[in-house]
Amino acid sequence: MTILVTGATGRVGTQVVQQLVQRGASVRVLVRDPAKASFPAGVDVVRGDLLDVDALRAAFDGVNTLFLLNAVAGDEFTQALITLNVARAAGVERVVYLSVLHSDRFVNVPHFAVKQGAERMIEQMGFSATILRPAYFIDNELMVKDVILNHHVYPMPIGGKGVAMIDVRDIAEVAAIELIRRAQAPGKLPNEIINLVGPDTLTGADLAAIWSEVLGRPVVYGGDDPSGFEQNLASFMPKWMAYEMRLMAERYVSDGMLPATGDQARLTALLGRPLHTYRAFAQAMASA
Repeated sequence: MTILVTGATGRVGTQVVQQLVQRGASVRVLVRDPAKASFPAGVDVVRGDLLDVDALRAAFDGVNTLFLLNAVAGDEFTQALITLNVARAAGVERVVYLSVLHSDRFVNVPHFAVKQGAERMIEQMGFSATILRPAYFIDNELMVKDVILNHHVYPMPIGGKGVAMIDVRDIAEVAAIELIRRAQAPGKLPNEIINLVGPDTLTGADLAAIWSEVLGRPVVYGGDDPSGFEQNLASFMPKWMAYEMRLMAERYVSDGMLPATGDQARLTALLGRPLHTYRAFAQAMASA
C-alpha cells in the first residue's frame, strides 16, 4: 500500500521521502508546485495543498498510511483538521503525525497548542497513530550561522535549563520506520507517542562553549532575553510568527526542553545506531 507524505519539500519531509524510498515503500507526495520539487524515481507527485479538498481526495486514493507534517502557519490548525477529516473519509486509518515536544505543556505557544489539538483529534477519531514529538531541530541553527561564524555570538535564547536538540536526519529515519511499521501491520496497532530528542541536553552557555572549541576562538552566549530574537526574526518573517517564536523561546528559558527518562535509549534502540550530536553538526558547518 501507498504512504502519503505531506510537507514533502521541507527539511524533514524531503528526508522522510528518501528514507521511505530506500526501504522500498510506495510513496506519494502532495506538493503545491511539482515543477519546483525533485524526488527520487518512482515517487508519485500530486499537486495541491492541505486546504485543497479535491486535491486531498485525489491524493488519498489508494493510500493506507499518512505522514502528516504541516508547518507553522496562521491556518495550521485548519490544515490539520481538514486533512485528517478527508483522510478518515477516504478510509485511511494509519497516521504518523509530526507534533512537538511538550505540546501538552507549552499551551501558550500557538503552534504547540495547535499540535496538541491535532493529537486529540487523531485519538478521538480512532486513527492508529504514532505521534512524534521532536525537540528543537539542530538544523534551525542554519538560520543563525552567519552570526555565530562572523560575529562570534551564539544568539538563540536557549536559557540555562537545557534543550535536547535533535538532528533532522534522526527525525526522518524514525518517521520512516514508524510509517512502514504501521503501513505493513495486518491490523490497527495501538497508538504511541515517541519523544524525539538528541543525545545531549544543552544550555545557551553549553552551545557557546561548543562553538568556541570548534572554531578555536571565543563565542559568547547572547543571553536569555528574547526581545532581540523577536526583532531579528521580524525582519524576514511575519510579525505574528516572530512573536510566536519569542513565546517559544521564553518557554525554553523558563522550562527548558528536556527528555524524559529512557527517551534516548528508546531512540538508539529503534535506529540501531547512536543519535547525531550537536558537536558533529557544528564541526560540519564550520568546515563547510
